[in-house]
Amino acid sequence: MPGLGTSDLAFHEPLLFELGAPSRSGASVAELDVPEADPAALFGELFRADPAPLPELSEPEAFRHYVRLSQQNFSIDSGLYPLGSCTMKYNPKVNEWAARLPGFCKLHPYAPERMVQGALELMGGLARNLAEICGMDAVSLSPAAGAQGELTGLMMIRAHHAEHGRSPRKVLVPDTAHGTNPASCTLNGLQAVPFPSGADGIVVPEQLAPFVNDDVAAIMLTNPNTVGLFETQLPTIAAMVHDRGGLVYGDGANLNAIMGRARPGDLGIDIMQFNLHKTFTTPHGGGGPGCGPVAYKRLLEPYAPVPVIVRASDGTYRVERDRPKSIGRVRSFYGNFGMMVRAYTYVREMGAAGLRRASELAVLNANYLRVTLGETWHVAYDRPCMHEVVISDRHLKDTGVTTMDVAKRLIDHGFHPPTVYFPLVVKGAMLVEPTETESKRTLDDFVEAMAAISREAHEDPETVTSAPHCTRLSRLDETRAARNPVLRWTPPE
Repeated sequence: MPGLGTSDLAFHEPLLFELGAPSRSGASVAELDVPEADPAALFGELFRADPAPLPELSEPEAFRHYVRLSQQNFSIDSGLYPLGSCTMKYNPKVNEWAARLPGFCKLHPYAPERMVQGALELMGGLARNLAEICGMDAVSLSPAAGAQGELTGLMMIRAHHAEHGRSPRKVLVPDTAHGTNPASCTLNGLQAVPFPSGADGIVVPEQLAPFVNDDVAAIMLTNPNTVGLFETQLPTIAAMVHDRGGLVYGDGANLNAIMGRARPGDLGIDIMQFNLHKTFTTPHGGGGPGCGPVAYKRLLEPYAPVPVIVRASDGTYRVERDRPKSIGRVRSFYGNFGMMVRAYTYVREMGAAGLRRASELAVLNANYLRVTLGETWHVAYDRPCMHEVVISDRHLKDTGVTTMDVAKRLIDHGFHPPTVYFPLVVKGAMLVEPTETESKRTLDDFVEAMAAISREAHEDPETVTSAPHCTRLSRLDETRAARNPVLRWTPPE
């Protein structure tokens, strides 16, 4: 099927603002039984005399419009979504059922504590479970995303140093770190200091040593790192930083690779964030809502964000907001409670053995792809990996086909592309993460599609460089779209 460009559409699909007709409605509203208020008196100069030019639609028109949009998008419910590092894995529907129970979804955040004891108990239980899983002393559930969890963790580290009369400014960040790490440092007024990892893809003490001094506030390490490898020298590295008064921040985004096998807190990490969407199957993408709890050792407990859920001696729960050394609020109310319900449901459904098995399958699937993809593609670190594997377009160098071309062609095969051009330490990288939720058959289909694209690149490269061909629109000019975005709809001439 030939690709369709914006000028190639054989028909004009109506947009939302082009649907409907004046006075058409999808709702039945009773006549007012009270005097009609004067909106100008209520809103003053904010009141608009002319109504906004919004579409007036019937229910079928509105519903079909949004269904059409959903069908034009890819989702984890429709196929493999192998985004490395971002971990798009299937979310069990029992989580959604639990989050929609009336006792949870209809709670009001201003309800008094005595009326939300069940919700507080769930939050307390989730925090204890997460602390046990990662080997920490306590967990704050407040942050609304993993990146905000990073920000919160560094705020706590900064507060800790200030309490002890210190003001170190440097945070050591390896070249295999997540891209949000330097941003979190900058927002905290700290200086991110990059340093190289070793030739085998992990941090080695010999290369780190020259960067460790008394001005180091912390080191930020992702384990497993963004090339999918376990940081085997972590205890030694932690000791080096601790000896100079610094702390160790663990980016817990990839906990889904070691859950039940290794606990970051036992490896020398002082504080870390979770990504509930990556490890504990809460929804990911679409702008949220997210949840990025922060786990920490006891020395950082005074600085934890408020509110703090506390269990009283009589078994009831209360909320503490008056903590003088706390960094304060990082999120309104208690955080994104619906995400907590989903994660708690997942943890209780899986149990300790199930969580461990999930990590084992994630690692098994990634290594299966490492071996099978490696029959055709260049594997950047061809040794046992953890939850993801990095391949590259090295063998396509003479064809003119690039990593981006491969990603676009994968769409024609029914697969969402993996993460491309990341991590930066691998030229032409494709970071592939199958997760534990995919079957061997799905992985084999993916490997077959990648092999077919490789053959096309050598035999018929134009087919790959002009992909995708089976989508509503052909390849878009992403650079122009980013620099000159069209943010407002205008009616056709």
